[in-house]
Amino acid sequence: MAGGVGSRFWPKSRNHFPKQFIDILGVGKSLLQLTYERFEKICPKENIYILSNQQYFELIQEQLSEIGVNNVLLEPSRNNTAPCIAYASYKILKQNPQANIVVAPSDHLILKETEFRNKILQALDYVASNDALVTLGISPTRPDTGYGYINFQNEGVKGVHQVVQFLEKPVLDKAQEYLKSGDYLWNAGIFIWSAQSIQKAFQKYATEIHILFTKGNEAYNTSNEVDFINKNYSKSPNISIDYAILEKADNVFTIPADIGWSDLGTWASLHEVVEKDQDNNALNVDYLQIEDTKNCIIHLPKGKAAVIKGLEDYIVVDDGRVLLIYPKEQEQQIKQQAIGMVEAFGDEFS
Repeated sequence: MAGGVGSRFWPKSRNHFPKQFIDILGVGKSLLQLTYERFEKICPKENIYILSNQQYFELIQEQLSEIGVNNVLLEPSRNNTAPCIAYASYKILKQNPQANIVVAPSDHLILKETEFRNKILQALDYVASNDALVTLGISPTRPDTGYGYINFQNEGVKGVHQVVQFLEKPVLDKAQEYLKSGDYLWNAGIFIWSAQSIQKAFQKYATEIHILFTKGNEAYNTSNEVDFINKNYSKSPNISIDYAILEKADNVFTIPADIGWSDLGTWASLHEVVEKDQDNNALNVDYLQIEDTKNCIIHLPKGKAAVIKGLEDYIVVDDGRVLLIYPKEQEQQIKQQAIGMVEAFGDEFS
């Protein structure tokens, strides 16, 4: 899935060039390219589909030049994750009724690639012989209030555990309780199921979506597919897969995973995972004179120079058009600041 805007990474992530297309880690590859390479080790290239918004087609082609045009599924509107997953799943089901599917965000960081691959293969093996909806649950390392949580049964079969409940982002006290109990995992939004199982789930729990995308059965994998999607996709409810299916279904399971995962949802989360200098500053800048500055993240365009003194716990980001200097502890307000900029000065700042 590569259709999001990544507004919490504003101003680097903008509507015309969102987070998944940015070399946010400073490694010479975008998050989308890193995710694609990760899945090349799990399945053939021809079985990798990119789901994104129509406006990003050229960006995808530019960054993934080897991918087939028919493997880029374009949404004419943003209707959240349930419709885009339904579209891809019903298309794949028509092509191969025995298919097993991995759904993954394109903009997450995974440091332990081998462990990730092992967990995905374990999940694929399980769903191949069980009518189950499986999610990778991340073993929590701190009482994080920025993630949703999964309450699961400790007793499992071959490392697969029944999910008791999905929970929204908690307050700090609750997050500390979750961490202490050992019965909770972070919800990473990585799902594994068979094409048949997810169709059954849509039919039972999200009937409107099921009916809409079933109408495309004669069009999928033909020259009529794009026309069907363009005419019908926007009619689907705007709803996440969590709300539409996972919080209702009784056949949801999780596999606890320690894969070095981060959703890279905020500048502070990026600061945690990248290399830092002796003063705990995460620097992505070519020319910098820095003094008396600690615990900051500084992200500037190629060739840009800066002199910085006396900052602590700040985000400094320049995308060439917008400069952001903001306290890290207040970063949850950045999304609202971005909205305010658009309202005040126009869509060019979105």
